[in-house]
Amino acid sequence: MDRTDASLIALRRILRATEMYRRDLAQAAGLTAAQFRALQLVAERGFCTATDISKRMGIKQATVTSLVDKLVRQGMVTREKSATDRRQTNILLTERGATTLRTAPDALQQRFVRKFEALADWEQAQLISSLERVAAMLDAEDLDAAPVLDVGDFGKPA
Repeated sequence: MDRTDASLIALRRILRATEMYRRDLAQAAGLTAAQFRALQLVAERGFCTATDISKRMGIKQATVTSLVDKLVRQGMVTREKSATDRRQTNILLTERGATTLRTAPDALQQRFVRKFEALADWEQAQLISSLERVAAMLDAEDLDAAPVLDVGDFGKPA
């Protein structure tokens, strides 16, 4: 096998792993990876604001509103006016949301993060450089992307 085929196979494996996780998460929890990540962020402190989620995920406020709306409809989170600042709305984790987090499959990006952080600094830098080069080769270096391993659009349901 030549190097071109080997590189295309590696890319396809990454895409397939991401798609398989998306299907598993949708089946087990009824969530997209982006919705799941937003739920995790709320769970870290028990509550947060849409602005907190927007900053942490690197996505627009309107996208967060859509994600949170879906989580509210599914009973995973609730919205509540802040007791200290009436202009602020807090997003709180519900018992159903906590249960979903406990029973959902291990997040693909968390597996990646654990293994990536175990690499030596030079290996991390080399991997980032290579992935950025691949993105540039696909004319994708300027695409808006959050640090969530998911295929598809954040606004689309699972």
